[in-house]
Amino acid sequence: MHSLHRERKPFLSAKTFICSPSPGLAGLKGAVDSFPQFVIMYRTPNKPKLGHKLMIVAILIGREGSTGFPGKNVIPVAGRPLAAWPLLTARETAKIGRTYVSTDSVRLKEIAREYGAHVIDRPAHLCSQAALGEHAFQHAHGVIRERLLVEGLGEPELYVLLMANSPTVSSVMLTEGVEVMQCRPEIDSAVTVSCYNMWSPLRARRIGDDGLLHPFVPFEAFGDPNTLNCDRDSQGNAWFADMGASIIRPRNLDDLDGGMLPQKWMGQKIYPIKNVAGLDIDYAWQMPQAAYWLQTHRKPPE
Repeated sequence: MHSLHRERKPFLSAKTFICSPSPGLAGLKGAVDSFPQFVIMYRTPNKPKLGHKLMIVAILIGREGSTGFPGKNVIPVAGRPLAAWPLLTARETAKIGRTYVSTDSVRLKEIAREYGAHVIDRPAHLCSQAALGEHAFQHAHGVIRERLLVEGLGEPELYVLLMANSPTVSSVMLTEGVEVMQCRPEIDSAVTVSCYNMWSPLRARRIGDDGLLHPFVPFEAFGDPNTLNCDRDSQGNAWFADMGASIIRPRNLDDLDGGMLPQKWMGQKIYPIKNVAGLDIDYAWQMPQAAYWLQTHRKPPE
């Protein structure tokens, strides 16, 4: 496999990935030096089986029975139901061939169809408080695999995993993640991350049996405790997966136990898609942040 990876500071905060199937385009190197927005990656392309069409598929999950913030997935924010924003982003992303929504919510199913998505009925045992999102994605993966095989479309190339309660993702981010995954086959996933140094693990505490605060993580885990201080930036940036999107390989859902905690669908080798102030909403007090993000990054509905 031929490999060349050259990365420069993005121009206009956007990245364009050029994937070449051979080193024959190496002559572009000199020209691209003048355009720092490009990231050049050469790869040997995957060869689908004869008669199979590789498709990039988005899966959005959301259930009815939230107790922390009932009805959060369909509550209006910035002029649309919350779940409509990631569905709109998927629809706007040219690289996504089809979107599925796994839910038990009648209203969320209606919204899914309004935005051109296919509906998967989420089983009752995956709709309880104890149910994990990873198992909902895994179930959807099985349903989608069967449906695509019936249609003669074969296995999906990639999945774009979305959350009904996470509107803070753009088509630019999804496109970046897909292109990275297509160019770098050794990577398991590409996920949106946001920098929250105010929540650095250094600052995290737990309440002990004595009723007092104790470090959540031993300070020694950060190196020499004598070098630590109260500056929130002193330990470097703390990046959190903000649940905006995870672009993954289908094999990740076939082998969840091989993935890194806590979101095991991401696998082990994870590429960061940098976001700002991204989040998934679990409580009403988070809604203003989501509205701020949408007003900053998205056009309001006409």
